[in-house]
Amino acid sequence: MGTGAQTPKRLLLNIRNIIIVILTPIVLLPLILFVDGNETKCAYCIIIMAVFWITEALPIAVTSLLPIILFPMVGLLYAKHVSEKYINDTSALFLGGLIMAAAIEYWNIHKRLALRVLMFVGSEPRWLMLGMMLPTWFLSMWISNTATTAMMIPIANAVLSQLKESQETKTDDITVLDDIELEVDVNKKHSNNGNLADDQEKHVVHDAEKNDDTTRTNDAEFLRLCKALSLAIAYSANCGGVASLTGTGPNVIMKGAAENAFQERNATSPITFATWMQYCLPISAIIVVLVWIWLQILFLRCKTYNRKSPEQAKRVSSIIRKQYEDLGPITTVTDSTPAILISISLFIFPSVLPHKFKEKGKPLPALLPWKAAEKMVPWGVVLLLGGGFALAKGSEESGLSKWIGEQLTVFKDFEPWVMNLVLCFIVAAATEVTSNTAICTLMMPIMKELAITLKVNPLYFMFPTAIATSFAFMLPVATPPNAVVFSYGYVKVFDMVKAGFLLNIIAVFVLVFGTETWGEAIFGFHTLPDVFRLQENSTIIANNTTTMLPLNGTIRCV
Repeated sequence: MGTGAQTPKRLLLNIRNIIIVILTPIVLLPLILFVDGNETKCAYCIIIMAVFWITEALPIAVTSLLPIILFPMVGLLYAKHVSEKYINDTSALFLGGLIMAAAIEYWNIHKRLALRVLMFVGSEPRWLMLGMMLPTWFLSMWISNTATTAMMIPIANAVLSQLKESQETKTDDITVLDDIELEVDVNKKHSNNGNLADDQEKHVVHDAEKNDDTTRTNDAEFLRLCKALSLAIAYSANCGGVASLTGTGPNVIMKGAAENAFQERNATSPITFATWMQYCLPISAIIVVLVWIWLQILFLRCKTYNRKSPEQAKRVSSIIRKQYEDLGPITTVTDSTPAILISISLFIFPSVLPHKFKEKGKPLPALLPWKAAEKMVPWGVVLLLGGGFALAKGSEESGLSKWIGEQLTVFKDFEPWVMNLVLCFIVAAATEVTSNTAICTLMMPIMKELAITLKVNPLYFMFPTAIATSFAFMLPVATPPNAVVFSYGYVKVFDMVKAGFLLNIIAVFVLVFGTETWGEAIFGFHTLPDVFRLQENSTIIANNTTTMLPLNGTIRCV
């Protein structure tokens, strides 16, 4: 075989993506041929997209467009009904946050903030990561976790750039010192045996190999640090969203469902801003700390970036401070409506005052030129978000989500906490490939009825499952923060799956533990409120003409 010919294995690798795209729909075709129903059609489409997302056989954003093709092909939805899901209020809010983040990056505001963070926490990776996580976590409690992530990621990039530059400077200094030591060593050997040329050649080869190994090691360690910081920001935003009532969409949906459930019985829901934070803030804080520890174990195995001498640390600090001073003083400066309004204003308001603009005959430059927005805004992520909404629409219209919820009654013979654990795992897994808002909307009425049937507080299942929809750490499509981080290119799908799989499990266990301890103390989860018990009794009496006798505090038919 000639040197230019490809082996069958290499050829398969070259056409791997084509094979996956063609074979996956064919292999899954028996699912809709032999199992009838709209639920099966929707599951077929979702599995295809999940395979493409995981394998990256198609670009992530391109895969997100598949519902427009697949749902009409299987007879599930018309294309016009699917397409309208790609731009909605949430997408506009998301886009507004991305545009504002681009403006911050364009004017180097993120670099100024990044250097300030570095000056405060230093350049040691674990503290730098914590310094990124805490503000992200806190801000996500009060504003969109998507917007928070979109703002923090450019800051992390600037911090990483400074670390990379300082590391390159340190490597150059070490190389100079090695050259000096090498020259002294060679001269000594020459004075002993006179073979200067051979010794120089050997040392030059050895030094080149040593430098190559050092460069490769440094690059690998730096990439791990990039992945750690990127995932830390996304996961902190996801965790911060559950800590307050307005932190993320599913929180508000859950509160609305709970209020409806209690108001139907002329009662007041116990969920307020204060009680929400009493229950969820400790859960969120514990998970953030565990995320910090886990990402250190998984990614920060870095000798170069973790072990700095005092002189090296001082040099890094001095470089950072000098670059911050070089920036000079600052001289320039939820729903979708304010986000888009602010974004549009960036293209209107000038970046300099009219009397300071020196170029005659030209319009004043805007705070954010459109060319810069085209280049800096990750537009594909908007399609990724829209694809999630389209999947949610298909799941709802096909009845797949309802069917899944009905199957959960098979766990009714379990201990309540075990059933809660299973439900949270199922919801956390489902939200990896569909909208957490849609999952929460569909699950709330099912969880309420299930809890009443099992004679526990409706909030016992509603609350944890609503929070579990935010525990989506494994895939870029799972949550907008994951998508934003993925769009910057440091993190691959496999990296997110590797880091997120264990975090999904840990987060659910922490959630159930909090539910069974301080959650029970706050809300009385294990006790069915009287208003629901009275309604249950009146329903039984109305539907039965037999005599009703009390037995151990319950009602039974005789």
